[in-house]
Amino acid sequence: MSNIDFIQEEKAADIGNFLAGRLLPFRQKRSIGPFVFIDHMGPAHLSEYENLDIGPHPHIGLSTLTYLFEGAIMHRDSLGTAMEIQPGAVNWMTAGKGVTHSERTPEYLRHQDKYMHGLQIWIALPKTLEAMEPEFFHIEAKDIPAWEDEGVSYKLIAGEVFERKSPVPVYSPLYMIEIKATKDTLIDLRDILYGESGLYILAGDIESNGFEYGPKQILITKDAHLCSFTMKANTTVYIFGGEPFPEERFIYWNFVATRKEIIEQAKEDWKNRQFPKVPGDDGYVPLPGIK
Repeated sequence: MSNIDFIQEEKAADIGNFLAGRLLPFRQKRSIGPFVFIDHMGPAHLSEYENLDIGPHPHIGLSTLTYLFEGAIMHRDSLGTAMEIQPGAVNWMTAGKGVTHSERTPEYLRHQDKYMHGLQIWIALPKTLEAMEPEFFHIEAKDIPAWEDEGVSYKLIAGEVFERKSPVPVYSPLYMIEIKATKDTLIDLRDILYGESGLYILAGDIESNGFEYGPKQILITKDAHLCSFTMKANTTVYIFGGEPFPEERFIYWNFVATRKEIIEQAKEDWKNRQFPKVPGDDGYVPLPGIK
């Protein structure tokens, strides 16, 4: 990865009852391909009195991808979905023209110690689909493509690459890959990846062009198809990327759009309670700065 463009440390961000590490966006880089937001949640130990409680809030113009390493989250949305996600599975919600959802600790875990660790990701929709009808899909861990090659474990969490395709129903060319190495290994992804690419080190270390990088760093490549690096023993990385859109994306709070006017309308609709409600969850998260 001699073509590294940015090296970024994750930044603390408050997502409710605990801090997450914000990986994207940051000042120098607002997106990686269609990926516009990546949070590393935890690892956090929550006591019997602490729970994840992100009440009903809106989204437009994007798909959300939730992937857990530890713990469980109960997802509810305005489509009527009530789905618990556990480690290795994927919750994929496409907001399109507008959806409301909540994310909370499941009831059976709320009065005991528990752990929370995972990734929350937003992926912008193509301009022609940003006002599509909302959808939700849950993909079980066993259905995520997984394989080994020379002692290295791979999972294709979303998208298409390595002549494989994840069952997650994405709407533009992209990939999200998990790679785990138990020994020092050269990973050569030249002519495999495409578009823009970011590499996040969850655990362990990688070496590239004589430099070493460690946990909580995300490396952004100038040219994804030139990507190669050495993973040290017991290292786990996640690679996100794909083809960028030709249009700029504007982001305000939980709204993503190609035009600021769309976001302004969404703000008014949320303030005036015009978004659909979440069955079984009557909470409400106000717009930032409004009590």
